[in-house]
Amino acid sequence: MARRIPKSITDKKEKTSVKDSFKALKTIPRFFREIFKSSPKLFLLNIISRLINAFTPVVILWVGKMIIDEIILQVSLEDKDFSQLWNLVLVEFSVVVLSDLLGRLINLTDGLLGDLYSNDSSEKIIRKTAELTIAQLEDPEFYDKLERARTQTNSRVELMSNALGQAESVISIFSLIAGLVYFEPILILILILSIIPSFINEAKFSSTRYSLARSWTAERRELDYLRYIGANNQTAKEVKLFGLTDFIAERFKNLSNEYYHLNKNLSLKQSLYGSLFNILGILSYYGAYVYIILRVLTGAISIGELTFLSGSFNRLRNNLQGFFSRFTRISESALYLQDYFDFLDLKIERTSEAKTPIPETITQGFQINDLHFAYPGSKTEVLKGVTFTMKAGEKMAFVGQNGAGKTTLIKLFLRFYEPTQGEILLDGININKFDVDDYRKRFGVIFQDFFKYEFTLRENIAVGNISEIDNDETIGYAASKSLAEQVVSEMEDGLEQRLGRRFYQGQELSGGQWQKVALARAYMKDADIMVLDEPTSALDAQAEYDVFERFIALTKGKTSIIISHRFSTVRMADRILVLQNGQVLELGTHQDLMANPKLYSELFKLQAAGYQ
Repeated sequence: MARRIPKSITDKKEKTSVKDSFKALKTIPRFFREIFKSSPKLFLLNIISRLINAFTPVVILWVGKMIIDEIILQVSLEDKDFSQLWNLVLVEFSVVVLSDLLGRLINLTDGLLGDLYSNDSSEKIIRKTAELTIAQLEDPEFYDKLERARTQTNSRVELMSNALGQAESVISIFSLIAGLVYFEPILILILILSIIPSFINEAKFSSTRYSLARSWTAERRELDYLRYIGANNQTAKEVKLFGLTDFIAERFKNLSNEYYHLNKNLSLKQSLYGSLFNILGILSYYGAYVYIILRVLTGAISIGELTFLSGSFNRLRNNLQGFFSRFTRISESALYLQDYFDFLDLKIERTSEAKTPIPETITQGFQINDLHFAYPGSKTEVLKGVTFTMKAGEKMAFVGQNGAGKTTLIKLFLRFYEPTQGEILLDGININKFDVDDYRKRFGVIFQDFFKYEFTLRENIAVGNISEIDNDETIGYAASKSLAEQVVSEMEDGLEQRLGRRFYQGQELSGGQWQKVALARAYMKDADIMVLDEPTSALDAQAEYDVFERFIALTKGKTSIIISHRFSTVRMADRILVLQNGQVLELGTHQDLMANPKLYSELFKLQAAGYQ
């Protein structure tokens, strides 16, 4: 069954008014500062070219007027001299060629500046995202903000061209107005009356278009997601096996059609009103044209002045329409620009107090006191008063059924989230007192849902300590520890083999091979604390046993946390913490827990029976 889709943008909470569009224009100066920083030379070249090119329309019209007047004059004379005429033609030709060259130079620099700014803004979004907390990134509303900032790059580049073109247009408009005022000031009044209604119409619909786009951010994300899972090699097997094509296609069709009808209704209204106002503009133009002809017939102005005035009026009208049309596009784009700057300006909570230096050597270990935690937006606690100690150099396994809170506890250790109550101490110091980056550097971590980077094999291993990407010795040592050296030896290009199928000559790995590569990341730095969260689920029982036996031997003296559902490997830990419903149920060695007939003993015997 297709899910219910909002019937109109009025069902959405967010609406944008014309006033909001004008308010968003305050971001334009900051926008230009960023463009200037992208390339000062290109920016100045673009501005100078536009300034010169802005005067060419009125110059061409004025020279054209002089040519016609000169022709009429020479026709009326018996002793003709065409030298002045040909000089004027040469001047007009030169100005037209200059205008064309300047226009091409403007287009070139627009494109180059747009590319540079697009690259710079995308880099800023990547770096800003890295500063945000996991809680922020997992919040759907917040993710919508990120999506709007991330996906409006083309709008920002278009805004740059429109805004620079607007400055050029202003100069052209004033030069043409000066010519009209000099001959027939009344034409300016007629022109204004023809343009203003169209401008108001454009401004109104630009804010409405933005409201529609903004209110449908989440739905457009879902459309992108449906495109992804419906046409992707990673999902193809399940889509074919479970016959999901019709389900995905219908869901996409229903959602996309709903957005299409909303957008169509808006476009139809805009086109209808736009046509009516444009007819008003055409009537005004021909009214002015008739007025100019009458002035010629009465002898008030010359034929040359007729061509100048009619040409100036027509060009000025087109320039003004373009100006107001660009203005509405600029105000609409400025709303998207506001989203981008709002994202960059998001406050990152940082305390101003001096951070406590993290101990060079961990001597005591961790103390977890009455730890409670509920995910943002949820009232259900995942952890409920967890208390235990983990000694320095100790290997501790976290065990429990799915949803018991094991991975959540790891996230709190890594400071991805802050506890809602309680504290975690390292050598007697609350971990919040340490600089978060310095603190995380002490960890070597591999998660169950590790990311498969479709980079080279070298890069995939080196992400565990990216500063050592060119250190073959460190990468080779990490690969040997994790048994990933077998994977390297099987690749035609060794460490330089690109992984995955997304790019040319990429090599896909099996689940077990990917996990060995991911494990190598944890060995890339000489971390004090090692965390393995279900890192070997894709390995067979023997391979997992070998990996953990190797891990125990290689991490002697290091504090380690292991999460696994295979008890044959869990039993290698010094102590085992058993979680149930977010609380500590048991804690002890394998022998202690087997002697106590509770959850651990029960689960161990159930798993052991499966191998008999």
